[in-house]
Amino acid sequence: MKRLVAVLCCLLLVTTACTSDGQKVKLRVLASPELADLGPILDDLRGETGIELEMDLQGAVNSSTALIPGRAAHDLAWLSTDRFFQLEFRRAADKGERPLATKTMISPVVVGMTPVKAAELRHGKPDGKLSWADLADAAASGSFRFAMAEPATTTSGLTSLIGVATAAAGTGAALRLEDVKCDKLQGFRTGHTLSADTSAALADRFTERRDVDAMIGYESTLLTLNGSGRLKAPLELVYPRDGIVQADYPILLLDPAKREAYDKLVSWLKSPAVQKKMMDRTLRRPITGDVGLDPRLPASIGNSLYFPDDPAVVDKLLDDYAGGKPGRVLFVLDFSGSMKGQRIAALRATFAGLSGGPDGGFDRFYRGERITVLRFGGRVLGEKEFTINGPPDLDALRTFIAADGFDGNTAVWSALGEAYAKAGAYRKAEPGQNVSIVLMTDGESNTGQGSDEFLRAPRDSGVHTYTIRFGEANPTELDRAAVATGGHMVDANSTSLLDAFKEIRGCR
Repeated sequence: MKRLVAVLCCLLLVTTACTSDGQKVKLRVLASPELADLGPILDDLRGETGIELEMDLQGAVNSSTALIPGRAAHDLAWLSTDRFFQLEFRRAADKGERPLATKTMISPVVVGMTPVKAAELRHGKPDGKLSWADLADAAASGSFRFAMAEPATTTSGLTSLIGVATAAAGTGAALRLEDVKCDKLQGFRTGHTLSADTSAALADRFTERRDVDAMIGYESTLLTLNGSGRLKAPLELVYPRDGIVQADYPILLLDPAKREAYDKLVSWLKSPAVQKKMMDRTLRRPITGDVGLDPRLPASIGNSLYFPDDPAVVDKLLDDYAGGKPGRVLFVLDFSGSMKGQRIAALRATFAGLSGGPDGGFDRFYRGERITVLRFGGRVLGEKEFTINGPPDLDALRTFIAADGFDGNTAVWSALGEAYAKAGAYRKAEPGQNVSIVLMTDGESNTGQGSDEFLRAPRDSGVHTYTIRFGEANPTELDRAAVATGGHMVDANSTSLLDAFKEIRGCR
């Protein structure tokens, strides 16, 4: 009899469809703020199923407790992505069973760019396609300024940052802890001009500014902004060729007692008619192939990038990005006689590449970066400080590296000792300043103090040395000195000198 009553109820009252006991259901939902655009869809849900969703719109990046069954204050969660929660859930104690999750729609993280800036950055690209590395290079030079939601507090901002960082790692796999280089994104970060705590607030601020070239965010947000009439000209959407991260908007069941209503809800949301309705309304992509794409959504969006599977990776990425003002790097460069010819040419080409050449990308010198260069042979042959504020500073840096004053001897450890004296002075003048040393040599030290003497000498423990072995330099000694000071060695003989500098440049 109870089943018959339920059936009759659902048949007679289309606008008040029922659960198995014939009752309407209200579910409290912790939801990503951008889902505010689902209002009319939720009205239809209530009318067609009897299920009312009470949406609590708030950021859910730091929601490990809020989403764990048994501790949650909500019945469901509807997020742009649950991958961050899953990372936290994995390391939580007394967490119970992992909550059921169902994907509902898709939107990739892309770049909405002014047409003028897009044309400028595409100029000279063989295929006309831009990469995250291209954007990082332009940001580092000061020629690309963008808006992005705050990564530490918003899912859209953190998703964007993970996409960029994954592309920067260049492994084609999920970010590992060792892939998150300390300064890998500093050049990119210098272009981050505008931020906000939600995607909607970011879009509002973006429309009010004329000094920002692009907005990084969900495809759906950018397309909606294009259609709002609030922009002087629609943004051109760029799908970086080195990959993108996608949000899949899962609904999580936090209260197992609401399983029946949950199943009914996701069944309704996944139906082709509702999938199309959500796409038409929000410009998020359907999860089912039964629904044709809206003409505004390109069929091909390129490669998808993976999310990290270790919460420590996300923690380190956020810490590094929050970074603060640029530190200082001391380059201690071997100008002994053995560096003449092809080797010094390779060194100069390396600095040209890091100064904005086609191979600079994520690793180029960036606006605001402070650099000190010491050229040495049997003694320090020259030293100069640079602050990178534009092309003239990069020209001056390359000119200093182009000097032809070489020396017949090699005093590796004496030169490194002098670099530490300068580093200590920098740190004393500006307490807390991040200072690191990059030492490059192509031979063994044959004058001045030895490596043992250097390692015994007092030095600032907060200054790390990263060594680059080139030519016949002693790998054991270079590795020992690097490890003892908190850094590591890279052998440029097994890679290129440019790649070696990229791997360790500016680490701290």
